[in-house]
Amino acid sequence: MESWSRTFYCFTGLLVFVTTVTFLLIPQNYQEQSIGYHTSGHTTFTAPKQNVWAELSEDEAKDVYGFAYQKLPHLQLVKHPKSAYENSIYTVEALKPNKTDAIPYLYEDAVTPERWAKMVLAQNIDGEPYLVYYAVGPLPITKSSQILPLEYTFNSGRNSVRSPIRDYVGIIQFGNGLGKSISDITEDLLGASVTTEDDPKGLLCLPRPSRQSTDGLVIWFQFFRPGWGSGGRTLLPQGVYVKVDASSPNQTDWKVGAIFYNGVIYNEIEHLRAAITQPNFKRAPANFDGKWTETEDFDSAPLGRDLPPPVSVQPYGSRYRLDRKEKFVSWFGFEFYITTAQATGISLFDIRFKGDRVIYELGLQEAMAHYAGDDPMAGGQEFLDTFFGMGKNMFELLPGYDCPAYADYLDTQYHMAHDVHELPNSICIFEFTADSLLSRHTAQYSVTASRNTYLVVRSTSTVGNYDYAIDYIFYMDGTVEVKVRASGFIFAAFYRANKTNVDSEDEYGHRIHDALSSSVHDHVINFKADLDVAGPANDMVRLALEPITKSYSWDLPEVKTRNTMHLVEYVVDEEVGLDWPKNAGEFYLVYNSEEKNAWGERKGYRITSGTGMGTTPHLTILNSTQLGDSARWAEHDVWVLRQKDTEPRSADPLNYLEPIEPIINFNKMADHESLKRGDDYSGDLVLYFNLGAHHIPHSGDVPNTLMHTSASSVMFVPHNFHDRDPSRESVQGVRLQLKGENSGGFAGQLVVEPHTDLRARMDLRSTKKEPHAKYFGRTYEREMKVPLEAFEPELKNYKTTAHQVTHLTFNNSAAGVWVEG
Repeated sequence: MESWSRTFYCFTGLLVFVTTVTFLLIPQNYQEQSIGYHTSGHTTFTAPKQNVWAELSEDEAKDVYGFAYQKLPHLQLVKHPKSAYENSIYTVEALKPNKTDAIPYLYEDAVTPERWAKMVLAQNIDGEPYLVYYAVGPLPITKSSQILPLEYTFNSGRNSVRSPIRDYVGIIQFGNGLGKSISDITEDLLGASVTTEDDPKGLLCLPRPSRQSTDGLVIWFQFFRPGWGSGGRTLLPQGVYVKVDASSPNQTDWKVGAIFYNGVIYNEIEHLRAAITQPNFKRAPANFDGKWTETEDFDSAPLGRDLPPPVSVQPYGSRYRLDRKEKFVSWFGFEFYITTAQATGISLFDIRFKGDRVIYELGLQEAMAHYAGDDPMAGGQEFLDTFFGMGKNMFELLPGYDCPAYADYLDTQYHMAHDVHELPNSICIFEFTADSLLSRHTAQYSVTASRNTYLVVRSTSTVGNYDYAIDYIFYMDGTVEVKVRASGFIFAAFYRANKTNVDSEDEYGHRIHDALSSSVHDHVINFKADLDVAGPANDMVRLALEPITKSYSWDLPEVKTRNTMHLVEYVVDEEVGLDWPKNAGEFYLVYNSEEKNAWGERKGYRITSGTGMGTTPHLTILNSTQLGDSARWAEHDVWVLRQKDTEPRSADPLNYLEPIEPIINFNKMADHESLKRGDDYSGDLVLYFNLGAHHIPHSGDVPNTLMHTSASSVMFVPHNFHDRDPSRESVQGVRLQLKGENSGGFAGQLVVEPHTDLRARMDLRSTKKEPHAKYFGRTYEREMKVPLEAFEPELKNYKTTAHQVTHLTFNNSAAGVWVEG
C-alpha cells in the first residue's frame, strides 16, 4: 500500500511539472482553449415607443430661447444679467406630458403627446426679483406655438416665487467686508482672518441663507477655515457668528447686530471686543485644519493592503438591452424608460414586468436635511437640495469604483443661462450578482441554489458636502427597490468649551475633534411612485397581523381557546399619511381588484422598508419653524393620494425661497379626499414615500460618512401578482444531485422503485454515487483571457476637468441666477 502511494505521488508530481513547463513554453495553447473577453457594445435594439419624457435636445432648447426673445420683447431679456433688475431666461427643460395624455399613446396607439418646454424667467416685477414659470410649446416651434404662464401644476394659485436674494455677489462681498472689519477679533480668537476667497490659510465668512422673517431677510454669518486640500470646509467651523439685518433691499442699509461666541450672545461687536480683554474671559480652542480632514491615506500599509481586492467581471457582455437614444432598458421581463430633470435627477417611466403594468412613474421629489443645535448656524439650518439641483449636480461616475468596470454609462445634459451643460457618464447601468443567493434548499438527496443577479440604474449627486448615490434596483421576481446611500463631509458644529452642568454634553451631538462637535440632523428624501398594478384602477389596504384568542372545534374538549394570530384587512379609503407599523405588523398593499391570478387572488404589490439601515424615517421635528409649509411630505413615512395631472410633484425647488407660503403646499394635496371609487375617482392612486436617516454623527464620520452606515431603501414586492415565483425561468443556478436521479427527498424518503422489499431499499441507500451537477441557465465552461481594464479601468479617460460644487449658500442655485453669466 505504501509503495503504491509513493508511486502515485511521484507520478502526480511529474504530471504537474510537465503541465507547468508546457504552459510556460507554449502559451498559445492557453489561447486556443479559451475565448476572448467581451468588450463590444449592445446589438441593435429599438424601444417600442418614443421616450415622451426625454429632456430637451440642444436644438430644442435653442429654439425655445429664440422664441422667447421673439415673443417677449417687452421684457427686454438679456443673456447675462448683471443685477436682479434685468430680466433673463434662467432654465429651460422638458415639461413632462400629463399622464392622461401619455397613457393613450403607450397602451392605445394614440398619437404622440404634444411636446412642451418648461421655462423659468428671472423677472423683475414691480421692482422685486421673481422667478417665474412658463410653458412653451408645442415643440418644435411653429406658428401655433405659444408662451403661457405655467400655473396648473402649482396649488398656490401662482406661478412665481419672489426671491429674497437681490445680489448674491453682494452678500458674499458683504461677508468678506464684515470679516475684515473684525479681523482683530478673529486673529485673537481663531488665529486667522478673512483675506481672499482663495487663501488656504485665511478664513471664509459665509451666510446661512435660510433664516427669513416676514419683514425680509435676516442672515447669520459664520466663519470657516476653507479646507482647500480636502474639501472639508464643513468640518472647519470657527465658532464666531454675526447677525445681520438684511431686510432692506438696499445693501448699504444692512445693519450688523449681535455676535455669538462660545455659547455667549453679545448684543454688539464692541461688547465682545471688551470682553476679550477681561481676565475671566473663556476661550474655546481654535478648529485647525490638518491631516485629520483628509479622506485619503496613501501611506498606511496594514497586512493585505498590498493586494488589490476582489472585483466583479462580465465576460460575455451585458444581458440587458439598451436603446441609448430613447434611454429604454429591457431586462428579463422588466422594461422602462429613463429621463432626467435639473432639480430631481433620474426618473423612470412606464415600468412593466413581463408585459404587465407595474409603475407609471418612479422618481425623486426632494432631498431635505434638517439640523438642530445650540448655535445660530446649526440651530436654524435646513436644506432642500433640489433648489441646488440634484440633477445638475449628477457628476461623472468613476468606472470600477462608482460602478463596475463593465457598466454602461449614459450622458446627460441640462440647459441653463443659455448654455448647454454636459454631464458625461453620469448614469450607469449594470447587472450584478450578489454575495448571497436568491434562493436555496438542501434536501436529503440534492442541494439547489439560485444566484441573485439584479439590474441597477445608478447616479450620484454631490450637493455641497454630501454625495447621494441613488439606485433603482430590479430583481428577477419582479421586485423593484429604491435605495439611497450618503457619504461626504458632515456639516459639523463648533465645540463649545464652556458647557455647564445645566447643558447636556451630548444634547445635539458628540465631541469628535479638538474643537468640533457633530450636529444631529434628519435626512428625509422623498420619492414618488405612481403605481399602476396590472392597470390604473388600484386600491390600497393595510393587511394587519393581529393576535387573537379563538376556539376551534378540532381543539375541543382539551383546549377551549387558543392564543394565536390572524390577518385583518383595513381599506385605506381616504388620502392619508402612514407610518411604518410597530413590529412590522402590517403589510401596505396596493391591489388591482379587477385583475386576479390563477388562484383567484387580487394581483398586488407590497411597499415595505428594504435593505438599508433599519426602517426608513420621517422628520423628527414637529411643525418645523424653518420649513413652514414647504415640506409637509416629510411628516410621515408613506402617503397615498389620488393621481392628478394638476399634482405632478410633492414639492418644487423654489419652495426653499418661500417656505411659509410655498408654490407647492403638500398639505393641500394630502387633504383627505376619498379614495372610494365613484364618478370623480377611478382608482388611479399615487404613493409618496421617504428614505433617509436620523443622523447622529460620531467620530467614525470623520473625515467622511460611510455609505453602508447611511443606506436606506424601500422595496415594491409582488404580492400574489404572479401564479408562482417568476424568477424560476430567469435565474442561473445549480442542482447538485447527491443520490438517485431526480429526487430531492425528505428524511425517510428513498429513491427506489415502489413495491421493493426493505433489504433492497437498504442496499440502495448504501450505494455510493458521485454527486452530479445539473445547471439551469448558462454556466462558464471555458477558460478566458481577461484584460487589465476589466479589473482596473484606465481613468485617464475621465472627461470632467472641474466640478462646480455648490457651497450651500446661493451659488449654483436659482437665487444666484444674476451672476451665472
